[in-house]
Amino acid sequence: MSHHDHDPIHNTSNNPHFQDVLNQSLQNPMRRGLLRGGLGLAGLAMLPGCATLTSGMAAAPKALGFPSVEKSLLDNVMLPPGYQYSVLHATGDALDSALAAYSNKGTEADDWSRRVGDHHDGMDIYYIDANGRYTENETGRAVLCVNHESSADAHFMHPNGQTSNGVVGKKFTQFGDWDLGTRPELEVLKEINHHGVSVVEIVKTPQGWRIKQDSPLNRRITAQTPVRISGPRAHIDAIRSFMVTRWDTAGAMARGTLNNCGHGKTPWGTYLGCEENWAYYFQTTANGAALPAKEVAARKRYGVPSSAPAAGATRAPSQGWHTVSATDDRFARWNLAATGANAERDFRNEANTFGYNVEIDPLAPNSTPVKRVAMGRFAHEAAVCSVPVAGQPLAFYMGCDSRNEYIYKFVSTAVWDPRDVGGGLVAGDKYLSEGKLYVARFDSTGQGEWLELTIADPRIANHSTYKFANQGDVFINARFAADAVGATKMDRPEWGAVNYRNGEVYFALTNNNAANRTPTKVDAANPRAYMDLDGKKGTGNPHGHIIRFKEPGHQASAKTFAWDIFLFGAEEDSGDANLSGLTAKNSFSSPDGLWFSKATGICWIQTDDGAFTDETNCMMLAAIPGQVGDGGKVTVKNKMMVGGVEQNGTQESFLGAALGEAKLRRFLVAPQGAEVTGITETADGRTLFVNIQHPGELSKPLASGSAPQSMWPGNAGYGPQGRPRSATIVITRTDGGVIGL
Repeated sequence: MSHHDHDPIHNTSNNPHFQDVLNQSLQNPMRRGLLRGGLGLAGLAMLPGCATLTSGMAAAPKALGFPSVEKSLLDNVMLPPGYQYSVLHATGDALDSALAAYSNKGTEADDWSRRVGDHHDGMDIYYIDANGRYTENETGRAVLCVNHESSADAHFMHPNGQTSNGVVGKKFTQFGDWDLGTRPELEVLKEINHHGVSVVEIVKTPQGWRIKQDSPLNRRITAQTPVRISGPRAHIDAIRSFMVTRWDTAGAMARGTLNNCGHGKTPWGTYLGCEENWAYYFQTTANGAALPAKEVAARKRYGVPSSAPAAGATRAPSQGWHTVSATDDRFARWNLAATGANAERDFRNEANTFGYNVEIDPLAPNSTPVKRVAMGRFAHEAAVCSVPVAGQPLAFYMGCDSRNEYIYKFVSTAVWDPRDVGGGLVAGDKYLSEGKLYVARFDSTGQGEWLELTIADPRIANHSTYKFANQGDVFINARFAADAVGATKMDRPEWGAVNYRNGEVYFALTNNNAANRTPTKVDAANPRAYMDLDGKKGTGNPHGHIIRFKEPGHQASAKTFAWDIFLFGAEEDSGDANLSGLTAKNSFSSPDGLWFSKATGICWIQTDDGAFTDETNCMMLAAIPGQVGDGGKVTVKNKMMVGGVEQNGTQESFLGAALGEAKLRRFLVAPQGAEVTGITETADGRTLFVNIQHPGELSKPLASGSAPQSMWPGNAGYGPQGRPRSATIVITRTDGGVIGL
């Protein structure tokens, strides 16, 4: 089901898989002794600098307080007994009372710029005090920021599906499948504007949380909203030279945010929308000049088209937004062809303005969002902040969500000052414009290293594949820089999360396929390569895993870390592949969303799965985490067919302590075709906000006459029935208690 399953590979670097690193490590007598002596991660936990963080929070519970939800293929949200949900808002809901209610028939004549976007994803809550200012304390008034990721279901926004070249009834996918031809203006405006972020005021009523229409705080940041380009003072001119377009010849401003998936929340109270698979919205037509070889290489590394579709092609990547008009910049900007005399006369650089963390001040509706270039450009999947400590730098941990890509860290130059709470984008300029960018290497010993991405590193300055011009170039083409220093290729790094009780960092590695994971292409951090033999068969690492790490002394600026694998996703009957001992009560596949509750310490795991959906829809699980090193070494047995020949092998890795059903349970199962992604809670832990994305994703085009795969949430009593809609739901206990306990 996952739309990412069609994501092509753009990392063709020669960075080693860590079977090679393991062999090299065994050449080192000191490391060989540590391995053979069995020190492992349990021993590492006793080394100096590895003490548990003191956060002042209560310990996590010893067991979960609800029965596990059974697998489900029903078209509704399934919860444990004693829990209930309601829909807060759904795709197309009006932010203003003057706007007509959403028809759910695609007949809206407006451009969607004042409606809730589609494909609800990452989100967070921002409380408002009696003076209208941001507060960390719970009140009955707040703003909820929600990401809107994709165009994969845009056919539901139009009466009869998408239109191309006058043919009605098309269904384009996120990763391409555009039927070549001119598209109608209003259709394209709707699709452009249902991306971005919805900023919506919510209030607590006796009936629960509700949106407040007509609030001056209600706002849509779309793919057309003006945004400011921010970066280190010493490199800002170099950065802006990559951003020059016909719309802003200085490169100081750009337009919009696109394909926002995971998110981040800053300690000072702003929102980070993270731009993930933005590359697939652009096209390059045949009427432009040839591009320099360096630009062609850069586009290829990010999956951006540098040439027109092949002669005779009938379909191509993108949504065809550029076809509406070559003279109207709202549409021409999606064409990357070098049609002008220079970059100031066309949009050849437009793709360089995407791929960043975008900072938004939820309580300042007239503020201009900011793209934080110092945090690097890639397929951003969440930006989770370290536990802030006064007088110490802040770290933001980030995944690049594509197969064989990397995990990054940004460390601020400024040290944390609690007086900056509520400081808005001014505080953002202080902490996110100046700092160092790192990428992770996971070694076979259970240790790892943060590798700085700097032009001062000869491996980057002299990189043979891509010649960097300056440090600004390093930020903008961070994937190449990470290739150069030997970062570890990972199995699709998705959301990260910080365990507030001990400062450890978790990352969901959603899955990988047989092109990248075979028994000879595994490593300690990505150790599985196997065949899923039943149902929706997959090979490689089809069910994914969750990795975690801790830094010495929990210092945000640490250059090293210890790591292990928290959980392996698997079907319960997966044999040797079920390394975490999952049962029918807690088996899961393709972890995606990750989030820790500050109220309870529970780690919430959300899935975006295409390998387990013959047995169950996607889900959300609750886990009680331990700590890095609470398990031990594990030998992973791998077996799969490669080119018609059975390939076998083993890989040593490190696995956390087994959780068992008392500490890992299925809490929610989604409607048909939906992904579960995005979660936040009220400070008292009594209300969860959860996003249900793209129910009915596998629906056939409307022109087929077939009923959609899902009818949710209309079939659950929310809004007009007929077509499925993404939505934010509000979950509570019927007795008003704390969720999960």
